[in-house]
Amino acid sequence: MDTHTQKFKVRLGLFVVGGLALFMMAIFIIGKQKNLFNPVFKLTTNFYNVSGLQVGNNIRFSGINVGTVDVISIINDSTVRVDMLVRKEVQQFIKSDSKVAIGSEGLIGDRLLIITQGTTDAPLAKDGQHLDSTEPVETDAIIASLQVTAGSVEVITKELAEVMTNVNSGKGTLGRLIQDSTIAEDINQTIQNFKESSSRLNETMEASRQNLTDILASLRVTADNSEGITKQVERSVIEINEGKGTLGRLIYDTIIAGNINSTIYNLNKTTEGLNSTIEAFQHSLLLKGMFKKKAAADELKMIEAAEQEAAEQKEQDQPK
Repeated sequence: MDTHTQKFKVRLGLFVVGGLALFMMAIFIIGKQKNLFNPVFKLTTNFYNVSGLQVGNNIRFSGINVGTVDVISIINDSTVRVDMLVRKEVQQFIKSDSKVAIGSEGLIGDRLLIITQGTTDAPLAKDGQHLDSTEPVETDAIIASLQVTAGSVEVITKELAEVMTNVNSGKGTLGRLIQDSTIAEDINQTIQNFKESSSRLNETMEASRQNLTDILASLRVTADNSEGITKQVERSVIEINEGKGTLGRLIYDTIIAGNINSTIYNLNKTTEGLNSTIEAFQHSLLLKGMFKKKAAADELKMIEAAEQEAAEQKEQDQPK
């Protein structure tokens, strides 16, 4: 085979040019991903455990890849320092109180750093700024916790199966409630009695409401009547105070009062004269004997009554 032909040289040149183009393209793509051709600024943070984070892993802010992990170094037995390279154009959005957390691309993807958004009034992060971090949740710890939970669920399942077996066998209160028809009938009867009691209570309340309505109506009528009587009494009192009517004239008319006093005085004089006339009549000659006989008869009755009382007392005092 002639290696110096023109055709061979052309093929070789095309191969070399294609290879160089692919090499340059790969360098450009990798450099773009690793921010080799973009202006960047540096941020740092510390973790207790980086959970498999590696140099070159992506850094995300608001869900966008904005940089890469530059250096991971162990400071001491409890601190790991992570240096980050972030594109300069994103610096205006990252605040000094932003926090850094470790996440993953999907459930089993590569690890990455996530920068959270800070508060609006916080200053912007500077080149070389140290940001606080949030410790990641280890997958092994999650699996261990799930194992403990699975064991607890297994125990609960066994206990629940035993309870259901007892219930189906009619054991315990719940089992009797479900399996014993007598208890079910008693409960139904209790519910029926409760319904009847509620119905009677409703009827009683309705009757009480009607009675209360009647009582209120009667009280309203009584109040109206009392109001009328009060007005009449008030009118009568006003007339009396004004000296009107018989009672008003008796109270306020001095002439009538004088006439009444004069009448009473005349009655007293008439009574005294009548007594004198009766006494004179008793002592007159015609009736004097009759009054004496009446007095002697009354005296005799008194003596007989005294003798009879003395005889009864004597009989009581004799020994039996």
